[in-house]
Amino acid sequence: MKKLLFLLVPCIIFAQSFMISNIPIPKIYIQDLDPYTCNDKCMKELLQNGQIFSFLSHANKKLTDKELDEARIINIAVLNLGASNAGMKLKIALLLPYKKIGKYASTTTNAAFAYLMTKSNSFMLKSYKIPTENISDLQEALAQIESDGFEYVIAPLTAQGVNNIIEIDPNINIYFPTINKKDAHTVSSSLIFGGIDYKQQSKMLLHEAVSPLVIFSDKSQTGRKLAFYQEDEFLHPSTDINDTMFYNDEASVYSEDINLSEEKKVFTYFLSRRTTNLERYLKENEDIVNASFFVNTPIIKTGMILSQLTLYDVNATNILSTQINYDPLLLSMTQYNDRKNMIVANSITKDNNILIETNSLLGNDIVYDWINYTTTVGIDYFYAQITGEEREYNINLLNNQMMYDIELLRPGISRFFKYIPNE
Repeated sequence: MKKLLFLLVPCIIFAQSFMISNIPIPKIYIQDLDPYTCNDKCMKELLQNGQIFSFLSHANKKLTDKELDEARIINIAVLNLGASNAGMKLKIALLLPYKKIGKYASTTTNAAFAYLMTKSNSFMLKSYKIPTENISDLQEALAQIESDGFEYVIAPLTAQGVNNIIEIDPNINIYFPTINKKDAHTVSSSLIFGGIDYKQQSKMLLHEAVSPLVIFSDKSQTGRKLAFYQEDEFLHPSTDINDTMFYNDEASVYSEDINLSEEKKVFTYFLSRRTTNLERYLKENEDIVNASFFVNTPIIKTGMILSQLTLYDVNATNILSTQINYDPLLLSMTQYNDRKNMIVANSITKDNNILIETNSLLGNDIVYDWINYTTTVGIDYFYAQITGEEREYNINLLNNQMMYDIELLRPGISRFFKYIPNE
């Protein structure tokens, strides 16, 4: 016992408490001391020779050469260079129901931070975490946000949280990267929606479907809503002047003659998380031979469905899926033979190499993860609104909803490639 006390006494005497410092990270400022000008060729040589600081001393404003400008912005972000426009400080808040959205509490924060790192303005990005999406928690957080002087908020909420925000009707600009306006009811001009349109994706995919249509969905609220919509749209197709297909960056209106007298069949199945065997749905089922299959399931469940379609010789005409399965895991965890007839809808159609690389440095994905992507689109919109600068993402905003293009893709052997009808 005496020995134990002897060991503990120094620990107690010299113990320290630690707190996260609120002192900002030091900024690096680079001064151009070179008396000679440096053109594009000169700056390329500096980069090739690894003279990053010499390059940045000359690249103190936007460059006309795209590759050089990308190198300038990425190095500014990596080295945490001081803002060239120190006069304006951007203030953007994040409203995060961390228990509801899980990992997206951190990834959406990273997406917003990565975007602002690439800009020349100093900024304040502050997170407001709430345990629930109840009206009381939301009201308290919004009151604090307004009190702290924030007028722009990124809020990755669920449908419940968005509906409660609509009821509160706050006086600040709020962007929801997770919800499409079709799933909300509001005329507020300060609430902006950035969620992708699963229904429009489904509608485009259903142009490729044949009868019978077999729908596999999970039992989530989204899965059920999509399944009911897809069944109704397949049996009673609506006409929409905005139905547009995008192939090779060219748009063409898709139309076809529909024989309404033709009898169509739909079989809809809702799968629980524990379901791993589809034998009773697929084995020797003559009703679904040569059918189209629509899968509204996460990637792991989708992989299971694809393998069993092959196992039970269903001979599917095609397999359709929305954004949920636009995921590189689909390429690595399924056999090519199982997915070769698959068509996936995707709305992540705008690339920005600088933002992709900056996010990658933070371990973040905006290439396949649509919530991180739509968060980036939202902070880009707010940045343009505040500064008056051009947006990085030229995505139309219609009635306070971001209108994303939709492309149809095939999951190939090692990558996704554009689907061409009747190929």
